[in-house]
Amino acid sequence: MFKIGNKIVGDKSSCFIIAEAGVNHNGDINLAKKLVDTAKDAGVDAVKFQTFKSEKLVTGYAQMAKYQKDNIGEEDSQFNMLKKLELTYEDFVELKKYCDEKEIIFMSTPFDVESANFLNSIGMKAFKISSGDLTNIPLLEHVAEFKKPIILSSGMAVLGEIEDAIICLKNKGVEDIAVLHCTSNYPAALETVNLRAMNTIKNSFNIVGGYSDHTKGITIPIASAALGADIIEKHFTLDKNMEGPDHKASLEPVELKEMVKGIRETEISLGNGIKMFSGSEINTMQVARKSIVASRNIKKGEMIELKDLDYKRPGNGLSPKYYKELIGKKLMKDIEKDEQITFSSIED
Repeated sequence: MFKIGNKIVGDKSSCFIIAEAGVNHNGDINLAKKLVDTAKDAGVDAVKFQTFKSEKLVTGYAQMAKYQKDNIGEEDSQFNMLKKLELTYEDFVELKKYCDEKEIIFMSTPFDVESANFLNSIGMKAFKISSGDLTNIPLLEHVAEFKKPIILSSGMAVLGEIEDAIICLKNKGVEDIAVLHCTSNYPAALETVNLRAMNTIKNSFNIVGGYSDHTKGITIPIASAALGADIIEKHFTLDKNMEGPDHKASLEPVELKEMVKGIRETEISLGNGIKMFSGSEINTMQVARKSIVASRNIKKGEMIELKDLDYKRPGNGLSPKYYKELIGKKLMKDIEKDEQITFSSIED
C-alpha cells in the first residue's frame, strides 16, 4: 500500500475512487472547473484530467480510433480532434489550485515527457499512465525519476507487458505501483470486461490493483469493489450528449454520485471475512431458532425417549443439537407439553 496525498491506497483501506474527467471539458477551463465541482459533490477521492501537446502526442496522419469515429459521428485525424481538446499549462495551474481549494486530489495523465515535467513541477501527488503508454518504456523511465506513486492502466496488454512495465519502474527505484485492469473500448461491452483479470494481475505481481471502467452504467465498477479493487477509475461528464469522443461512455453527475454510493455501501458490506453472528442478529436468533421441548406431559422420574422430544421456537433454551444427551436420562421434575427441557431438568 502507499499514500496519495492524505489517502492510503491498498489492502484494508477504503477504495480510492478516481473520477476521470479526461478531455470531457472540450478544451474549456470553465467546463473543467464544473467537472471538479461535480467530482467533489459525488464524493470521489481524486479528479483526473489528461495533459498533452497534440504536436508531441500524434503525427498529423494518425487516424482516429473506431470508437472515436463512432462517438463523434465523423472522421478526422487524431491531431485535429485532440487539438480541440487541449488545455494550456496555465489552465492546469489554475485547475490544480482550484482542486486544492475544493479539497479534492488533482491528477492528470501526461502523454509526453514535457507534460510529465510540467505536472511534476506543479506538485501533482501521483502519476497515472494511460493504457496506450504501458509499453512506452522511455516515458515510464522518465516519470519514475520523480519518485512518486505511479498507477498504470493495462488495457490491450498481456501479463508479460505489464511485467515489463513494473520491472522498468522498480529498476528505477519506484515501489509505489498500482495496475488497473482495463478494456480499451468506449464503451466496453460486458462480455469483453473479464473482471477476474483484475485479481489475476494483483496476485501475479503482489501489487496494489484495481479497475478502470469503460462500460455503460455503474454495475461493473461496483462489482469490482466487491472483488477487492483498491482503485476504481470511471469517466464522467456533465452531459453525455456533448460533442467529443468520450462523453457517450461516461457517467453523468447523478450516476457518478450513485456509483460512489454503491461502492461505499459494498465496502461496508464486505466486512472482515470472519463468519460470526452480528449483534443485530441476537434477538432474531432467539426468535427464529428452536429449543428442545416436551412433546407430551412427562412425570418426574420418567426416562426420556426420542418420542418425548420436540423442537419449537423460541430459541432461548437448549439447542436441538443436544437431543442425544437427553435420551435415556430421568427427569428430576414434572414437565408439561411444550415446556423446555434443559440439562438442569435431568439427573446427572
